[in-house]
Amino acid sequence: MEITAYLDMQKKRVDKALEALFERELSREYGRLAEGIRYSLLAGGKRIRPVLALAAIEAVGGDGESLLPLTLPLELVHTYSLVHDDLPAMDNDDLRRGRPTNHVVYGEAAAILAGDALLTHAFTLLSDPVYDKVLPASRRMEVVHELSSASGLCGMVGGQFLDIVSEGKNLTLPELENLHRHKTGALLRASVRIGGILAGASSEWVEALTRYGEAVGIAFQIADDLLDVLGTAEELGKAAQKDAGKSKNTYPGLVGIDRARILAEEKCREAHEAVAVFGSKGEPLARIASYIIERRN
Repeated sequence: MEITAYLDMQKKRVDKALEALFERELSREYGRLAEGIRYSLLAGGKRIRPVLALAAIEAVGGDGESLLPLTLPLELVHTYSLVHDDLPAMDNDDLRRGRPTNHVVYGEAAAILAGDALLTHAFTLLSDPVYDKVLPASRRMEVVHELSSASGLCGMVGGQFLDIVSEGKNLTLPELENLHRHKTGALLRASVRIGGILAGASSEWVEALTRYGEAVGIAFQIADDLLDVLGTAEELGKAAQKDAGKSKNTYPGLVGIDRARILAEEKCREAHEAVAVFGSKGEPLARIASYIIERRN
């Protein structure tokens, strides 16, 4: 399988579904806010989180076509986190995916509200009775719990806080991994677990997906850290080498570039081993893990 073709195919499917969101709201009195939401939501990106969920659905024999709408909340939560991360009070970024960030275009207040709306709409989608015919409400509630846990205090939000308070401090490798297991890894781990839950996977298969997600989450962050050091602004679509300028703890900063690459490769192998149980149906997940550590943006 050619992984870039697979990712492109799945991305197009996700993009088409995302384009239908918040469209009717454009004509309302808060249409400018809806415009800002769509500005960030439809700005591009690889859609790795819903694509991981779809790959997990396929790995356990589920129907990705009917379940695709219920993977979109992952992208809504991810986009909200980017909008808020870019704010002056957080990372203070002016560029995201090669375009001015949301708060630069729409103002800080509107950017905060856009992020809030994206986050809450994720759970509006999951709780919508229209999906009763696709999946029982009880199973969708499992997904709500999984996504909210990964996004909140003990997941992504807590990890972002750990990242902020650790600036200028020298973390140990276990401390750094703990930080990123929350900040970056929690939502990636949840993506594959949610795919398994949506498809009704057995507890053993969900556990295999969990091990995969944990390994991929760390590999993804190491790759990001390396790209910040080695990539250009043109490749990244945002400013490069910002982590060092803000005295952030990174894998290359802690263990060096070569050792960081080795750690990423080790996590990739762990991910491959975890999904071997799915045979050929797990191949997309394995290839995505390799792609994550080889990407250039």
